[in-house]
Amino acid sequence: MYDGNPPEPPERPGGGAVVGLGQRELRELPIAAAGLGLQPGRHTLRGAETNVYAEAAVQSFRTTVLGRGVLVRVRPVEHRFDYGDGASLVSAAPGGPVPQERWGERTATSHRYTATGEYLVGLVTVFAGEFSVDGGPWQPIPGTAEVPSPPRPVSVWRSEVRLYAQDCNTDPHGQGC
Repeated sequence: MYDGNPPEPPERPGGGAVVGLGQRELRELPIAAAGLGLQPGRHTLRGAETNVYAEAAVQSFRTTVLGRGVLVRVRPVEHRFDYGDGASLVSAAPGGPVPQERWGERTATSHRYTATGEYLVGLVTVFAGEFSVDGGPWQPIPGTAEVPSPPRPVSVWRSEVRLYAQDCNTDPHGQGC
């Protein structure tokens, strides 16, 4: 946008005011926060990979600047995962859900908790923007907008596996039956 210095907006070649958007305007857009996915869900196991991922999309906004129609487009360019236990990851890749039979496998954005407890998983998605005036060429908007997602709780449990030699058919009251 024109900042008012000098008092009149500059003219572009061919007439008309120069329209531009800056980082302030980018950050004021109502950009929707990315969804924050957790697999296997609200509960996970200590030592197992917990798949954490962002669900962010390209978003578009229409506005008018100096009487001109402006289309603004933002796209996610970086994802900042905070696993809640002091570990974090910054990634251009958002990760993604995996089929249930693959839960517990390592992914590009998964995390392995080393201690049981209750944690809040956080995500900040960084969006870059560009704009087009009256259907003209796309122009980059300087800077980025950081959009936090609501944190999600995760409860990390421990599991114990015990092997028993009893046959539960022979002794239905035996240990492990």
